[in-house]
Amino acid sequence: MGSVGDARSPQSRRRWRWARWSAALALVALAAVAGHRLALHAAVDRLREAADHRLDMLASALESELTRFAHLPALLEMMPVVPALLAAPADAALRAAVNRYLGGVNATAGADMLYVLDAAGVSLAASDFDKPGTTVGQDLSFRPYVADALQHGHGSFYGMGITSKRPGYFVSYALRDDLPARGVVAVKVDLAGTERSWRSLPGDVVLLDERGVVILSTRDELRFRPVRPLDALQLAELERARPYGNAALQPLPWTHREQLARQVSVIALEGRDQLASARTLRSAPWQLIALDDLAPARTSARNGAFTAALAMSVLLLLAVTLWQRRRAVRHKLANQAALQQAHDTLESTVVARTAQLREAQNELVHAGKMGALGQMSAGLVHELNQPLTAMRTLAESAAILLEQHRPQEVQDNLHRITRMVDRLARLTTQLKTFAHKAETPGAPVPLAHCLADAQASVAEAARQAGVQTVLDLQPPELQVLADEAALSSVLVNLMRNAIEAMQATPERTLRITAQRRGGRAVVEVRDTGHGIAADILPRLFEPFVTSKPAGAGLGLGLVISAQLLRALNGSLSAHNTAGGGACFVIELDAVPPSPTT
Repeated sequence: MGSVGDARSPQSRRRWRWARWSAALALVALAAVAGHRLALHAAVDRLREAADHRLDMLASALESELTRFAHLPALLEMMPVVPALLAAPADAALRAAVNRYLGGVNATAGADMLYVLDAAGVSLAASDFDKPGTTVGQDLSFRPYVADALQHGHGSFYGMGITSKRPGYFVSYALRDDLPARGVVAVKVDLAGTERSWRSLPGDVVLLDERGVVILSTRDELRFRPVRPLDALQLAELERARPYGNAALQPLPWTHREQLARQVSVIALEGRDQLASARTLRSAPWQLIALDDLAPARTSARNGAFTAALAMSVLLLLAVTLWQRRRAVRHKLANQAALQQAHDTLESTVVARTAQLREAQNELVHAGKMGALGQMSAGLVHELNQPLTAMRTLAESAAILLEQHRPQEVQDNLHRITRMVDRLARLTTQLKTFAHKAETPGAPVPLAHCLADAQASVAEAARQAGVQTVLDLQPPELQVLADEAALSSVLVNLMRNAIEAMQATPERTLRITAQRRGGRAVVEVRDTGHGIAADILPRLFEPFVTSKPAGAGLGLGLVISAQLLRALNGSLSAHNTAGGGACFVIELDAVPPSPTT
């Protein structure tokens, strides 16, 4: 029997495996269905509860708006001039008096329009008598609210104004209790503000009149459209009363899906399922309906189904995990061996990659050194050219001053030339120091001297370009930790760039300000040019980036200037100013002020 059982075991195992999978799938499906129903019912209940609160608030506000003018007939009957006008409608003086009176009453009441009609339904006086579209002189006897007031003492109507072409709620009252009435007072209430206030609430809201036509809505495209086609009798009535103006009365794609409870149903509007919660008004034969999209509720239901199915799957997986625990123990040693082998392979790979990265790093360092050497070679001519140009200008100026017998000024120019020569000497010393990878420590330097030297170097260029230089140094004795030659070179470069940038502008002012901010000195060089181009500004301090035409510059001046300032623990930045032009900002360590005694 043991051999027979062994022969049948594979087939038996297959049947048992299919039975287990089928049972598991059935449990997961059952959990998904239950989760979907529970989540959907919970989401719909939340929507219904929120809609009920919303409808309570909206219905109360709308009822209050519709009934707040019920006191007007009694108020008008207390004024003798209104009955007098009904008795003598041709009296122009009485009509003018009633017009003014209605205007004053309506200004206090706040209705859209207030007017008085005679027994024939002709408007005799109105609060808007002096405005275009007034009802004065109009025969409104065909309007239902006029006929109802004349026959029954009061009436109401929502529709498009005959003269104003604006929709509103019309309320009419007979001016006498006995019938037939001698006259009617009518009030037009503008519900546009009420409609606008609905749009601040979640979901959509529509108001249906007694014919099932949308008269107010949070969505403009739904207004004056019936939820079901109108019959011939209704269309004939609308032709006489004209409540909706020239509206096409195209039926809405409104389909009833399911009735959930009294005045709660599921409808399809424009292909989307909506939860429609209705409330019938007491003061008008209208129905207020709150529409809530069911898509979020169904999404929540799908999430609930997915969560329930996932939870059941997790439970089943836990059961399978416990069942397979014995098999996992058997494979544990084999897995550990495979993991150790993978770990050893990874370590060898990391060692090889580390060696490659070090080699690449050494190559990058070498490339960086070669790049710095290339920039320094290219910038040497740039750095020597500025002092040489300034020396030539000062020498030519000294010759002219000597011819004019102005020895003191000649001596001043010669002193400046001497300082330029010293600057060139310091520059070559810096280059020599750079070659030996040594940095020259900063020393206290009067900022006023550097600014004066820079101004002298660019004075001729500023004069030829018609540039006015404004200098503001606060305090005048401000000192910075820097190398005087390097800082003067940077200032000359920035000032020359500013002068060149103002060649084509009518306003040419070079403004230089310097001040202490905490332990730093901040120097700003501003021009009134056209500013720095947006595509160049982010790359301004990269080598060979320049806005000058070909041959006018290599784009290395700002790069070298920035490098010089960084070597002095400083910085160089730039931005465009709000009024036009560019501003370059130098920051350096400031020398602490001497203690006062």
